[in-house]
Formats: sequence, C-alpha cells, structure tokens
Amino acid sequence: MRDELVLLAQRTLDACLARKLKIATAESCTGGLLAGALTENAGASNVFERGFVTYSNEAKQDMLGVPAQLIAAHGAVSAEVAEAMALGALAKSRAQLVLSVTGIAGPDGGTAEKPVGLVHFAVAQDERPVLLVRKHFVAPPGKVFSRVEIRRLAVLTGLHLLLEAAAPQLRA
Repeated sequence: MRDELVLLAQRTLDACLARKLKIATAESCTGGLLAGALTENAGASNVFERGFVTYSNEAKQDMLGVPAQLIAAHGAVSAEVAEAMALGALAKSRAQLVLSVTGIAGPDGGTAEKPVGLVHFAVAQDERPVLLVRKHFVAPPGKVFSRVEIRRLAVLTGLHLLLEAAAPQLRA
C-alpha cells in the first residue's frame, strides 16, 4: 500500500480516536481498499468498526438495504445509491461515521452520462445531514488514468472526506 494513503489513514484514525468516533466503510468500486488503508495502521481496531464490500447490486441490497428500485431508477453509480449505502452502513454497524463510495473504475463500463472515472461518495454521521460528493477523475492531456489510479484517487478522496468529517478544523 502506498505510504501516502497509509499516512492519511493514520491521521484519520487519530482524529476519530480523539473524538471517540467509530467508523465504517461501504465500498463498491474500491473493493475494500479504503478498509485496507485504514487497517494497514496498528491500532485501527480502536476506531475502525467494520467494512462492507458491496461490489454487486445484490450485495448493496442484501448487506446495506439499498432498495432495488433506487438502483433501477438511478443506477448503482449515483448520489442516491451512495447515500443509501452510507445510511445502510450507519444503520447496520456500531459506527458513528460512515463513508460510502460507488463509481466506475474502468477501463470498461462508462457511458456518456456516467464516464469512466466518475465516483460518488457519501459521508453519513449520527444526527447530521449526509454529505454527498461527486468526483470525475480525469487524467491530464496526453495521459490515461488506469483502473488502479482511479481506485487510488477514490481511496485518497475518501480518506480526506473522513478526516474532514472527523476533524473539520484540520481541513484535510
């Protein structure tokens, strides 16, 4: 795992520990990499409560309670599904802070409306509105982001969002 991700994960864990927050993740396109970055650090068990890897639509429905009708109406890669994933993980865990991520890492699967590199994030916390973030990771001219790079950028963004939610004064 890249040092940058592990160090950011440690900062996130430290901020959550200071606020006595337990965190959970609900991941689709990152396939558990967020949970992996967090648990790469010793002492993660003091903060990281659980991770849900819900790569398929059925897993999103079975594990997180995402309604099939929501997926049918908006697609698995949508703000609506990211929000439902985060709220489902919050309800089905003992965490007070949850991050969900769903997107298209490629190289296939993109469309004009939902291109490769599109990722939706949702941050859910007890008694707070859900924060929805949409990112489209696009390589600079002359470059093409690989699947690995899109997933890495999604994990990096997710860790920044968790850190910001846990310690807003730090401005990750």
